[in-house]
Amino acid sequence: MAEWAEECDVLVVGSGAGGCCGAYTAAREGLSVILVEASEFFGGTTAYSGGGGVWFPTNAVLKRAGDDDTLEDALTYYRAVVGDRTPPELQEAYVRGGAPLIDYLEADEDLEFMVYPWPDYFGKAPKARAQGRHITPKPKHVADDPELNESIRGPLGRERLGEPLPDTLIGGRALIGRFLIALRKYPDVQLYRNTPLEELVVEDGSVVGAIVGNDGERRAIRARKGVVLAAGGFDHNDEMRSKYGVPGTARDSMGPWSNLGKAHQAGMAVGADVDLMGEAWWSPGLTHPDGRSAFALCFTGGIFVDQDGKRFTNEYAPYDRLGRDVIARMERGEMTLPFWMIYDDRAGEVPPVAATNVPLVETEKYVGAGLWRTAETLEELAEQIGVPAESLKATVARWNDLAAKGVDEDFGRGDEPYDLAFTGGGSALVPIEQGPFHAAQFGLSDLGTKGGLRTDTVGRVLDTAGEPIPGLYAAGNTMAAPSGTVYPGGGNPIGTSALFAHLAVMDARAR
Repeated sequence: MAEWAEECDVLVVGSGAGGCCGAYTAAREGLSVILVEASEFFGGTTAYSGGGGVWFPTNAVLKRAGDDDTLEDALTYYRAVVGDRTPPELQEAYVRGGAPLIDYLEADEDLEFMVYPWPDYFGKAPKARAQGRHITPKPKHVADDPELNESIRGPLGRERLGEPLPDTLIGGRALIGRFLIALRKYPDVQLYRNTPLEELVVEDGSVVGAIVGNDGERRAIRARKGVVLAAGGFDHNDEMRSKYGVPGTARDSMGPWSNLGKAHQAGMAVGADVDLMGEAWWSPGLTHPDGRSAFALCFTGGIFVDQDGKRFTNEYAPYDRLGRDVIARMERGEMTLPFWMIYDDRAGEVPPVAATNVPLVETEKYVGAGLWRTAETLEELAEQIGVPAESLKATVARWNDLAAKGVDEDFGRGDEPYDLAFTGGGSALVPIEQGPFHAAQFGLSDLGTKGGLRTDTVGRVLDTAGEPIPGLYAAGNTMAAPSGTVYPGGGNPIGTSALFAHLAVMDARAR
């Protein structure tokens, strides 16, 4: 029996979209709630998201903008891309649950959303939508609330480069900020930072609380109705990544340093089953002078080449698909890291990447670190990046032929709506012809691991026999993702986190 330092109805572990949504749901439903965050900031990986969006088909925000989607179409699309890798009932719970959650949240004036068109990531799948099924939180001006602003993780420019905090919350920071503001209305809410989960407490087969770290001491918190684990993935635990075969390294993950998998370990220690432990939300990573390769998207030119100087993928494909192309080739022994983006001088020396997520520093720092190379000829550029000159010349010549035709016969660039999302209405096939020529180094990044504790359709954690563990719930990257081995559309990670934490608390309320 633990000696309880505190008690509550619901204990929430983690403060990303799932943790905040779970805590908010508990408070609004009249339950006492304690939220514990392992790091110095609230927000988790969610707070780093530039959009902070959720993929919730047929929600009220979309409908008010004239959306004519149906749940049947959305389910057709989701099932087509996810396949049978995850339970169909879990997939359906996600697709059907998003719209009711938005109805629930929009009843609170502090929680506002807006349409943010973002194409589905498998544009040729049945019932894919070119405009997507995606909404984001409205920005929130917080110049008069510096304590709130300081308490939320990010932006990445602040944490990695020391940039000043903006006085408006956008994207994921806006979502977290709005939840924290909404929580202020409720009296029985405790939010703790620098308070990592250590282990779960079990009595008579039920999870009844947890041991957390606090100021170097262990403290027991009793949870009368349930513990919700929404603590992100294990992306920054290289030992776990190695154990479960997750490609890449912690250094290049976009999650916060505190995503160490403690919630996963605590769940497994009390008998939880796991799935998808080798999976993550992948992306190509532009390499920065600090040696880290960071999530990059919205390319407006260039091609990728491997160590043989050959093109190997559709560079404009959704980032997870692109990352998986790299991994598949590496697993077959066909490719090594780094790979290079080759581009011409039409826009200058800076790579044609509209969204680097980590802000770019001075060009000379990339050049000095050998990450950006420039040469008057392709032969000279090939020598600089260590690829066969004739191969690189042939690759660029082939690309320019395809650009002239307007059709990528090799990898289909420009064939899907997402490929065209950042072209400004122009072609996705931008030739490489204006010297001098440039190369920028890329590696493999991820937005966090997506394997975790197996759950049912309301977030109850299942044991190895497939039975719910009483009192234990999981959401987001702490649960095994309903989307399995694919990334159906922008907003899936945050949407999964928020929805299943909400469903978990609603189930716990009835215990």
